Amino acid sequence: MQRIKHSSAETIKKFIVDILNGTSLGIVLTLIPSALVSQLLLLFAGNAIASKVAFMTTLIQSTLPLVSGFAVGQILKLTVIDSGAIALAMFVSSGVVKSTSNSGDMVIAGSGIILNILLVAFLATILVKLTERSFGHFKILLQPLVVTVIAGGIGLSTLNPISTVQMWIGDAVSYATNWTPVLMGAVLGAAFAFLIVSPLSSVGIAMAIGLTGIGSGAANAGITVASFTLALMGAKVNPIGGTLAHFIGSPKIQMANMLLKPKLFIPTTLAASTMGAIATLFKIKGTPFSAGFGFSGLIGPLTAYTESDKASITVVFIILVFVIFPILLAMMMKWLFMTKLKMIRAEDLKLTLQ
Repeated sequence: MQRIKHSSAETIKKFIVDILNGTSLGIVLTLIPSALVSQLLLLFAGNAIASKVAFMTTLIQSTLPLVSGFAVGQILKLTVIDSGAIALAMFVSSGVVKSTSNSGDMVIAGSGIILNILLVAFLATILVKLTERSFGHFKILLQPLVVTVIAGGIGLSTLNPISTVQMWIGDAVSYATNWTPVLMGAVLGAAFAFLIVSPLSSVGIAMAIGLTGIGSGAANAGITVASFTLALMGAKVNPIGGTLAHFIGSPKIQMANMLLKPKLFIPTTLAASTMGAIATLFKIKGTPFSAGFGFSGLIGPLTAYTESDKASITVVFIILVFVIFPILLAMMMKWLFMTKLKMIRAEDLKLTLQ
């Protein structure tokens, strides 16, 4: 009996991990292209080819729920029909598509409410598992419809409440900007280091609360050091591409591991609060859009350079805040939590990349 209970618990745990990993992978795949080229494209403003590339990479972001749905299906080794049904349910309830008039016109914008996307990923996947053998020869006709209407319908009903919750969180983060500068920097650095590896959208919250100036700079610095810390601690068990994806792409690739092993938040929070305070002392600035990216696509450092006072902020300062100090802090966190305290193992940060 004990063995059966243990087996069931392990099965449920693996199911949860697979869905989290699939959603994380979809997020990284769809947000990385824009992050990598967005700042570079600014140098070619008005160029026809650059405009087309910008259009494509922006549109890719709106496919987040679709790609995440298929990624979940792939990791769970489901059929194409099963994966497609999950993806459709996630897409229609993500908030990516909005109605603009009573005539039925719709517009596609943004990447959706990630927390709601994750909720529907669980609902749709459970429904697919329950019905995968129920429709027989009519599966290709009925399962996408049933899963989309039921799971997607529930997702549509939860979209506004969950969006409101995300706004509340954004309001709470904005209160930190009214604190003393150094304390504010530490709080925002830690807060955004948490947000970047959570189901919440760090970019969405930063833009929702209009986080700008040194608050944005502190948030950027916190995300940057968190990405370097996670990359360094897991480098032993992850491929080079996966390691680089933490800071060139997004540390959200570690979302599943972070949520299942909360102890991983300790070193990232400690490093991020320290780095946020340092960025405030250096008067590093940013914009609401850049606040949620960190080092990704060089958006954080390039925006910091263009937004900050050139009389006091030099390239050397930018390199110190976004490269040198984060790497040093990441090395310190790895030594403290992996070598000295042995609280964290490299295996805790192993990625599932399929």
